[in-house]
Amino acid sequence: MREITLEHLPWLAEGAAVLGAGGGGSTYLSRLVLHRLLQQGARVRIADAEELGEEDLGPVLGGMGAPTVGIERLPTAGRFGLLIKTLAEATGSSAAFIAIGEIGGGNALTPLIGAAESGLPVVDADPMGRAFPELQMNTYMIDGLLPDPLLLEDAKQVTAVLRHLPDAQTAERYARALTWAMGGSAGLILSTVTGAQVRRHGIPGTLSLAEKLGRAMIGARGAHRSTVEGIAEVVAGARHLFEGKIVDLERRTFAGFARGVITIEGLGSYRGETLKIDFQNEYLIARRGDQPEDVLLTVPDLLVLLEQESGLALGSEALRYGLRLHVLGLPAARELKTDNALAVVGPSAFGYDVPFLPLPGDLLGRSAPKPPSVTAQ
Repeated sequence: MREITLEHLPWLAEGAAVLGAGGGGSTYLSRLVLHRLLQQGARVRIADAEELGEEDLGPVLGGMGAPTVGIERLPTAGRFGLLIKTLAEATGSSAAFIAIGEIGGGNALTPLIGAAESGLPVVDADPMGRAFPELQMNTYMIDGLLPDPLLLEDAKQVTAVLRHLPDAQTAERYARALTWAMGGSAGLILSTVTGAQVRRHGIPGTLSLAEKLGRAMIGARGAHRSTVEGIAEVVAGARHLFEGKIVDLERRTFAGFARGVITIEGLGSYRGETLKIDFQNEYLIARRGDQPEDVLLTVPDLLVLLEQESGLALGSEALRYGLRLHVLGLPAARELKTDNALAVVGPSAFGYDVPFLPLPGDLLGRSAPKPPSVTAQ
């Protein structure tokens, strides 16, 4: 196992913001909490999936709610350590590790906070390879694992334990209503997984990927180069889609989601063109017009918006009129491009009647075991 130190935090935060694809919550507050815990002597250990025992149990840890709410409510000290303790009381089983629920945004750092508060190691894998807005949108649930037990905790440490949920869609419906009742933001244990299940159904190496992305971006900035170049050095399939200024922004927080549409007016070589991006916490689809052939990119591939001056990846909660942006596309992890996965995370799952035309390659640079699917079922 290796350890996370204060030196790693800027890299992890910046890379996780890229993988959030607009969602997962801001990394700023989570980074501050983690910084304080490490300064106080807490340890955060990272394990490869291969280091876990077959029957070792780990909670799938993260947060649930609208990113716009998450930046207004300060984190509660000890929240994730208490969640892990409550899980042990509810199940009678002790956790051996912590699993990352989603590697995007602040949710990538949440399990590290849980590790600092509990002493458990975090496994270097997650079931999304990015962030998604709904609970069923992960490879554990897509492959048939059940969200049992599911725990939610609010800022006052009121904890709900849900058992015997029949499927992930039901879990999403119940958990979303509870999160909204808890003020729009809650700590989450989605389920428990074994070491064998992480290896079989998870996406390996995604925490390391976040660190590599952040290190490359900060290195590029230090060398007076664009962070676009830094990202392209790590993800070979990265593609520059657009450059422009936000001229219109529709955003509302409703039922636990931040939903809206961004209109970007082209600059530079894109002058005279307009790009629209829909989001539901995460950026879902980018298009230059209303026809199917005008679509540039859809989920599950990642849409990344970089603020031109700072080079930082922006979540949907940070957008505002007048910001100048680079828009990038990154290929999704190969686990999200199967027919079964596309039925849950492809454009049709969000109500778009357009085909999924994947960017070439794999987010983690692996060779695909078979040609990716090109249409959602």
